[in-house]
This record gives sequence, C-alpha cells and structure tokens, in this order.
Amino acid sequence: MKIGFFDSGIGGLTVLGHALKMLSFADYTYYADIEHLPYGEKTKKEVRQYVQKAMDYMAQINVDAVVIACNTATSVAVGELRKNYSFPIIGMEPAVKPAVAYCREKGKKVLVLATSLTLREEKFHQLVHRLDATEMVDTLALGGLVKFAEQFEFDTSDVYQYLQNKFAPLAIPDYGAVVLGCTHFPLFNKALQQSFTKETVFFDGSAGTINHLADILKQKGVAPSIDDKIKFVITNGKLPPNDVDYKKILQTYVHSI
Repeated sequence: MKIGFFDSGIGGLTVLGHALKMLSFADYTYYADIEHLPYGEKTKKEVRQYVQKAMDYMAQINVDAVVIACNTATSVAVGELRKNYSFPIIGMEPAVKPAVAYCREKGKKVLVLATSLTLREEKFHQLVHRLDATEMVDTLALGGLVKFAEQFEFDTSDVYQYLQNKFAPLAIPDYGAVVLGCTHFPLFNKALQQSFTKETVFFDGSAGTINHLADILKQKGVAPSIDDKIKFVITNGKLPPNDVDYKKILQTYVHSI
C-alpha cells in the first residue's frame, strides 16, 4: 500500500509516527512544504494553492490514500480536495470532542491550542457549537511553536519563555484538558506538560486519524507492502541534510509514544 502524508513542515511526523506503529508494511511518502510555512499566517487562498500542488504530486505517484497531517490545511482545504481527487483524503480535526467529554465529568474547562488560522475557521467554531461547549472551551494561538519546531528547537530556554509569556494571563488550574490542535505541538510535549498541572490531560487527534485511515484502507481492500519504506519530499530542495533531520525526529517521536 502506498500512503501519502502532507504537512507544511515537520509537524506531520507526529501523525506519521502513529502510522508506523499502527499500520505495518506500507510505502510512505512524506511531503513537507517548508518553502511556504508557516501556514497559520497565510491566507486561505494561499494555503489551498499549496495543498493542491501537493495533492497533484500525490496523484502522480498513484497513492492509495493521503493524510493531510496539518490542522490548518485540513480546516481550509479538505472539503474541496475530496471533490477533486479520486483517492481518499483523511484530514486532521482537533480532539475537542473527547476533551469536552472528559472535562464535563470533572467540572473543568478545555484549552485548545492551535494556529490562528485554524482557530478563526468556521469549521472549528461549528465543532465547538455542535458539542454545546462554547462556555467551557477556551482557545489560544501558538504559532510561535511552529517556527521553533522548524528550527529544531523543542526544549530550549526560548521555548519555555515563549510558553510562559503566552500562558501567563490564563488561570491554569481551571483547565482539565488541553487539546493540541496543530500537529507540530506534540513535539513540545515535555515543555507543554510542565506548563500545566499534573492532573491536566492532553489530547491530540493523531491516533484517531490513523485509525480512520486503517478503516478506509481495509474497506478498499488495499494490500500491504512487503515492508515499511519512507520517502521524504521537501519543497525547498534541501535534501540532505533535512532528510536526515526528519528521520531523526521521526525515530525519536516514535519511541516516545
């Protein structure tokens, strides 16, 4: 089976990591559009153009399915993409539903961390509205984490200072759950967990996305490959060393989940 993964940069590696654990024997192509990141600061029109170019590439290599491992790209483009391509396209959705269910039992609030574009999108607001959770869900844009990630900074003093400044206005004990609404954010699990209480539960949608992918591939009767292979396509052409860096980050993340 041939599966494409797409993200604006390295964030989608957190989703690919779950795929490597849950879906053995597949040929993976990881397309990182680092030429145009960060997507969270682009217009919707720009993001749609970038994603369409990536999907055209996926069509050329005859993938069996694509995972858009980017919450921002999913929120602005996935509906139109599914109309234009014959292969299944699986997107990301912030794991607000399980977080809300958890916090309702605990009498706590939910904090959703994402890019500014994801949080502005009607798709996100409709999700919260459907759950009747407007009063218990707070949001915070952390686009700076995307920039840190693309510089391979995950555990530096600058990262901790950035988070401290961002979280300073919040009543941290009020939150029973934090939703990581950007695939870059699980790369900062250590720093984020230190910013909240030990009782705070973190949710992200990666495992659910890969479960959905597995169900679709099973329904389509896609045969497994002989073994796992991963090819990286990075839009600014810096291969290597980015290929080596990506493999190291992926390996480290897989071992952490």
